[in-house]
Amino acid sequence: MTLSAPQSRTPLSYRDAGVDIDAGDALVDRIKPLARRTMRPEVLGGIGGFGALFEISKKYREPVLVSGTDGVGTKLKLAFQLNKHDTVGQDLVAMSVNDILVQGAEPLFFLDYFACGRLDVDTAAAVVQGIAHGCELAGCALIGGETAEMPGMYPDGEYDLAGFAVGAVEKRAIIDGSKIAPGDVVLGLASSGAHSNGYSLVRKIIEVSQPDLDADFHGRPLRDVVLEPTRIYVKPLLEVFRDLPGVVKGLAHITGGGLTENVPRILGKDLVAHIDAASWTLPPLFQWLQEAGQVDPQEMYRVFNCGIGMVIVIAAADADTVAAKLSAAGEKVYRIGRIDRRAADEAQTIVG
Repeated sequence: MTLSAPQSRTPLSYRDAGVDIDAGDALVDRIKPLARRTMRPEVLGGIGGFGALFEISKKYREPVLVSGTDGVGTKLKLAFQLNKHDTVGQDLVAMSVNDILVQGAEPLFFLDYFACGRLDVDTAAAVVQGIAHGCELAGCALIGGETAEMPGMYPDGEYDLAGFAVGAVEKRAIIDGSKIAPGDVVLGLASSGAHSNGYSLVRKIIEVSQPDLDADFHGRPLRDVVLEPTRIYVKPLLEVFRDLPGVVKGLAHITGGGLTENVPRILGKDLVAHIDAASWTLPPLFQWLQEAGQVDPQEMYRVFNCGIGMVIVIAAADADTVAAKLSAAGEKVYRIGRIDRRAADEAQTIVG
């Protein structure tokens, strides 16, 4: 049958219901050049199809796919409050690509999900610009995603983000922590800030202490410091995997749960990581958070990365070589601890 317009009242459109298809089309047009900058030779097709196609490179003999998904968490609430949307996209990418990196995987491609009540093209484009920048830093392709405009689901000016990364690693090169042994050295790579974890506490501290977020904080406005995007460790560590194969025994991305709860994820039950808190200087942001919130030191290590965004476990004989290589690639590297045999009922990570 042929559809005909109702005659009894004013016709309704999708826009009347709160969904602007034209705005969505405008956003896609602005995303396409951003995505093109992230392309890899393995990508087949471009943005706009129903699915994204990616060919596994012939350089892999026994490729194992590694996937990860995450969001940005309540750091988004600060982005809304401060009307700053150009960095949370990098956070989104970092949370997934750093996670799959710890198993030795090279991130290949990334997809994002952006959901809002009413689509603001400028805001969404700023977010996707950050996502594309994060993909460039990680060397992975932004090959697709979804923008969902859902009236009534989110307050005006707010949105949610989720991301999904897929990487590949040779089966023989998977890093799983199984070779970690007593006597190994723990290296720490500096974080860029609080990354994307602990922001419910960050926001509570801001609410209680009422700082001037525009005030100078060690040479920058505090608002920029608390929204500093998550550091992406992919390219320097991939160089280590390539040039020093088999040397890295374990990696821990320091996310929710801080140092004390992430390092045990790569340790056997009979091992403990002793972390020397005096081996690096607590960055100013974390000093301020601890003082302004009167946060117990152990709570700090359990919630925040406290300046160490990635932990590497390596044989003592290889520690200097790996540290020098990462330093040359631009990372701040600290020798922060050692692996020991675990005593009965001892915690698996002790920071002190």
